[in-house]
Amino acid sequence: MSVLAQGARAAEAELAEDAEHLRRIHAVTEAALAHLELDDLRDVLLERACELLEADTAAVLLLDRDSQELVATAARGIEEEVQEGVRIPVGLGFAGRIAASGRPVILDRVDHTTVVNPILVDKGIRSLLGVPLVADGTTVGVLHVGTLRSRSFSSQDAEVLQLVADRVALAIRTGLIKQERAAATALQRSLLPRRPPVIDGLEIASRYIPGHAGVVGGDWFDVFRLPTGHVAAAIGDVVGHGLRAAVVMGRIRNALRAYALDSNDPATVLTRLDEMMCHFEPDETATVLYGVFDPALHRATLSSAGHHAPLIACPDEPTRSAHVYADPLIGSGLGTPRRVTHAALTAGSTLYFFTDGVVERRGTDIDAGLDQIRRVATPGSPNRGCFRIVSELLGEGGPADDFAVLALHRREPRVIAAAAAGEELAQ
Repeated sequence: MSVLAQGARAAEAELAEDAEHLRRIHAVTEAALAHLELDDLRDVLLERACELLEADTAAVLLLDRDSQELVATAARGIEEEVQEGVRIPVGLGFAGRIAASGRPVILDRVDHTTVVNPILVDKGIRSLLGVPLVADGTTVGVLHVGTLRSRSFSSQDAEVLQLVADRVALAIRTGLIKQERAAATALQRSLLPRRPPVIDGLEIASRYIPGHAGVVGGDWFDVFRLPTGHVAAAIGDVVGHGLRAAVVMGRIRNALRAYALDSNDPATVLTRLDEMMCHFEPDETATVLYGVFDPALHRATLSSAGHHAPLIACPDEPTRSAHVYADPLIGSGLGTPRRVTHAALTAGSTLYFFTDGVVERRGTDIDAGLDQIRRVATPGSPNRGCFRIVSELLGEGGPADDFAVLALHRREPRVIAAAAAGEELAQ
């Protein structure tokens, strides 16, 4: 065969190899895959990975950040990994090395010296290729394929598998975001008071609107009666967003309720809440404003853990911010003694608690937001007051952060008497 013929045949083989490589790339990037649901897409991609790389097994392991272990979540040809709940420590074994390094790993020999998962050996897998699952620059797991015969995977094979892994990582991230958002929303809704308690002499109203990004935050509020006849009101904001913030918010709300049963002193309750957070949730912080009203509703005792001071709107007076001490956030662990402030509540006055999303706007000074809510918050009907705040402060595009307002109105004596008379007539 002439040199020219040999060169032509080599070039032809190279073109065929390039065409096959492009075909493999197209198989995992075609637009039709975008319309599949998460579980279906993951299954299809695992199937195609096996077909394209002539592999017998494929598996996805996702990173559990709390335990720093890889957890088997999907598999083809090696379903035992998922069924038996395989967990691989990051840095150990085949998959652990991939997660730790963020680079592909090829194994031409599979035995107990090269892998820590005995299922891979018991299954008779002879060769393995694995790549990291990367989302937003962060390794979230590992995808690997294996063969039951000896096989030398190439760097081109690794490129194809990495394409599959990128699609899997994107699908997983999208699916997890949807699942977390739905779970966080359901959790938050279950914890926010659906109907305010009925308390003689007090009208209660509230509004909660999630941020426009659709990601639930850690905003919450609560009103409840104590065994002593006092009335407790709280509002707070866990730093962060998503399911984790909603879970922490639920724990704070429940812990505050428990501590409130032991003391009518807001500073004592917040001190215990801070101790709880530092011990059980050391990486979390939250702002909280907690107030306790005396049984006659003449006075509120307030304590703030880094939260905005409430507003007091009284008839024939400008609305003002109540004086509260700016004590450290819950979870700060500073051990600073917490303080209380007493605020008189005249008949007809309304107290407004609110979170950051009500007064903070990107590119606008916080003082401007506080001035605006002081102008809008009025005494009288708490429902009307909440409506005015939402309509005036919400903005056309919706809030950037969660928007929560809690209003408590001390009714005039004649209103209370009229309501009581109406009840007697009804009887």
